[in-house]
Amino acid sequence: MFNKIYIEKLKSNFSEAVRVISSNKIRTLLTSLGIIFGVAAVITMLAIGNGAEKEILAQLELVGVNNIVITPIPDEKDDNSSDEESEDGTTESRRFSKGLDMLDANNIAKNIPSVKRVSPEIILETYVIKKGRQNSVKLIGVSDEYFETSNIAIESGRNFSRAQSEGALPVCIIGKKIEKKLFTGESAVGKNIKVKDVWLEVIGVIEEKFISDTAQENLGIRDMNQDIYIPIKTFLVRYKDRKIISDKSMDTGGGIVFFSGQQQGPKKRIPRGNYHQIDKLVVQVNNSAELNATADVLSRMLKRSHNDMLDFEISIPIQLLKQQQKTKQIFNIVLSIIAGISLLIGGIGIMNIMLASVLERTKEIGIIRAIGATQEDVILQFLTESVLVSIGGGIIGIALGILSSYILEITTGIETILSLSSILLSFFVATLIGLIFGIAPAKSAANKSPIEAIRHE
Repeated sequence: MFNKIYIEKLKSNFSEAVRVISSNKIRTLLTSLGIIFGVAAVITMLAIGNGAEKEILAQLELVGVNNIVITPIPDEKDDNSSDEESEDGTTESRRFSKGLDMLDANNIAKNIPSVKRVSPEIILETYVIKKGRQNSVKLIGVSDEYFETSNIAIESGRNFSRAQSEGALPVCIIGKKIEKKLFTGESAVGKNIKVKDVWLEVIGVIEEKFISDTAQENLGIRDMNQDIYIPIKTFLVRYKDRKIISDKSMDTGGGIVFFSGQQQGPKKRIPRGNYHQIDKLVVQVNNSAELNATADVLSRMLKRSHNDMLDFEISIPIQLLKQQQKTKQIFNIVLSIIAGISLLIGGIGIMNIMLASVLERTKEIGIIRAIGATQEDVILQFLTESVLVSIGGGIIGIALGILSSYILEITTGIETILSLSSILLSFFVATLIGLIFGIAPAKSAANKSPIEAIRHE
């Protein structure tokens, strides 16, 4: 019986709240603007945060777990500076480095206990020929551990065997986009392609992965879907090995070189260009706790073997990603504060309008009190109105937030991911705002008495 009476009261309050709100549509809309924009901001912020988190996880998968990346620094500086002069006046020749090479990779794998895998890479921009058509590609010389180190799955075919890697056989594994481009509608495994001047047998095709422009720019990740991979020994034997230096004849113009006296002036240094045998060296450690210590050991070990020349760079991609994640978290916190301020302003707006409504409806409140309405009934009536205004603003804000998320993704390219939990959270917050900020006006209305209605009249 009690529940039935209470339900009837709720229905009556709801219908009365709808009537009051409907009679002041413009004022109600203006009142709920803060809630609308606050809820829209919350949904958009959470969508951006979810998209950023997904992107970071995808980038982490691309760079590999617990990896240290070593990249060489080519000698491209062409200055006319003389050799360094020692304290006794004699000149000291510049230090000579052998560059980053396979010997470094082998020494790292053998001598550092914390290292799990070592994956060297050599990159050559070249072309592939199929049915008389020429397409630009990147030819990558890799070890058989490359795909496991880089979290790349082979979709069809197989990885390089030890015999293929050690024997420098003409075999390759291609990216998915290469297969689609050269072998439309058919499998590439078992077919032959001509890369530059060498025929290669396709033994595998890697699984296609989406790689964003941000990942390519910030982390130096290639679009692996368009690469062709061959064993690193095949690359060194059949294509190019920068360790093999060929003597070039000096261009003398007339064929004779004359020397007159002793050469005057400072010695001029000729840049060596890219003298490194390999273009990238990925070192995978056993666990993340050993990353910094291993990187320090690698730096000292390589510097010693390179004659104290710092012609390489060591980076830890996972730390770069963590810094990026921290930056995005700060950005999300700022957005959350802005959204919270909007909701707070919306709540204050609801409270002000409801207080004004109490003053306007003093006579009405006095009459319903005179005919038997209790303070609890009045409080419930005004709280219902406040919550309805807030819920209406929340529903509009949800629609606006979903729309703005899609527009943001289309116009800026920033990935946004909407989730049911973010929508439900926004709806709950909007309802809570209406309830909290409606308490003061409801109590003010409940304190009105029939005598005040008569005075107001």
